[in-house]
Amino acid sequence: MNQKPTELEGATRDWLEAHGFVIKDQALWVEALTHGSTGEARDYQRLEFLGDRVLGLTIADLMFQQSRGAEGALAQRLNALVSKAACAQAARDIGASKHIRLGKQARDDGAATSDNVLGDIMESLLGAAFLDNGFDATKALIRQLWKSQVEGTAGTAKHPKSALQEWAAGNKRRPPEYELVSRSGPDHKANFTVRVSVQNVGEAEGNASSKQEAETAAAQNFMETFG
Repeated sequence: MNQKPTELEGATRDWLEAHGFVIKDQALWVEALTHGSTGEARDYQRLEFLGDRVLGLTIADLMFQQSRGAEGALAQRLNALVSKAACAQAARDIGASKHIRLGKQARDDGAATSDNVLGDIMESLLGAAFLDNGFDATKALIRQLWKSQVEGTAGTAKHPKSALQEWAAGNKRRPPEYELVSRSGPDHKANFTVRVSVQNVGEAEGNASSKQEAETAAAQNFMETFG
């Protein structure tokens, strides 16, 4: 394995600080921006795991405070706001792509603009923020970075999979069944195809960069065709 640097490049540090991140342990932030394709001993995966949990708790707390909705509505909104797509959007909003440390092949393959990688990077930065600055500071940072998405409509419409489930029940059909048809491409540019079927009605397929999103797309396509 290659040794990783322990200090941030000046432009990267300036970029992080301009967006509200407070840098103490530089090596931690280098790790947060390092993709596995570099071949270095440590990459962002562990910090991504941690950041995902910090983000989930912060958004759940925010939803609880701001909404009087029932548990189902809160969960639907939470799932939308902590999804890979939402994390990738937050990363794009702050221009993270050019600061990700990638191996040459991964960069040539477009990893820097991939939803999977951008989403992972955003979560790893939140994990680093939690370790370097604590929960309260990271919670305030998340509220700032997610402000436009929280004020938007993400998660307010019925989720396509829930809509299909209810449609099947209302039409006295068996519950929809999802089947993974194929998975292709490297992890940072994966493509999943999922088929959903309802017995004696029909089937539809959906494609996306994660299995969960492909299921959602399949449900949406099914409802547009048969609903």
